Amino acid sequence: MPRFREVGDVTLDLMHRDGRVEDRWLGLHPREFQLLWRLLESPGEPVSRRQLLSEVWRIDYEPNTNSVAVHVARVRSKLAVYGLSDILLTHPDGGYLVDAIPGPSAFRFDRHD
Repeated sequence: MPRFREVGDVTLDLMHRDGRVEDRWLGLHPREFQLLWRLLESPGEPVSRRQLLSEVWRIDYEPNTNSVAVHVARVRSKLAVYGLSDILLTHPDGGYLVDAIPGPSAFRFDRHD
């Protein structure tokens, strides 16, 4: 498993379990990190709410909760500080996707910290 996932200006660091934009940490909570890590696994492809509940929350039923939407909103608000909230989209058919080009950002930081 890779230590980093990068898309656009966002870099997720599995060891720190947080994300960075340039040299600033996003301050992701564990579930927020897992959610964004999963979405960055396949940028541009929608991931259904049911898939996220199964793969991130580890539950295999449809609870009567808006927990996924709440966590997506929290991640968007943390990305909004950097003008990047629009990379996390709600798909018209349901679910969510990351709309950004995969790969390293122009900003490079020391990978040893």
